Amino acid sequence: MADEASGSGASDCIPIQAGALKKGSHVVLKGFPCKIVDYSTSKTGKHGHAKANITGIDIFTQRKYEDISPTSHNMLQPLVNRNDFQLVDVDDEGYVTLMDSKNDTRSDLKLDLDGDDVHKKIKEEFDNGKDLFVTVLAAMKTEKIIGWKELQ
Repeated sequence: MADEASGSGASDCIPIQAGALKKGSHVVLKGFPCKIVDYSTSKTGKHGHAKANITGIDIFTQRKYEDISPTSHNMLQPLVNRNDFQLVDVDDEGYVTLMDSKNDTRSDLKLDLDGDDVHKKIKEEFDNGKDLFVTVLAAMKTEKIIGWKELQ
């Protein structure tokens, strides 16, 4: 309940030991869900802890973040979900209507037609009359359309 009130998104994460992380897995760096692109450990120093040097790319914005943590300490690993939806409609403001495999619809996601090339291409293909599936990535109370494919 405290997590809900603070909006930290911590309930969407699980603890994982920094030494158990590896390249390609997900971790929260500086409060952002990231995919690890570089991971190295340094030897034990005079204070007795080996350190993990972690570099990750934000899964939503593609920004790079770095962090250093003792390998014995816990970090947060975001629970990342990936779902495919059929694109039903794109309105004038860029909001999309999506339908899942159970024929339930949702209209709460918006295309970023100014800053995201993937979103521009989705709108262009949809306007050309193509039936599309879009992939939605969800983590830490954030969702974003990250890809698309044409329905065969």
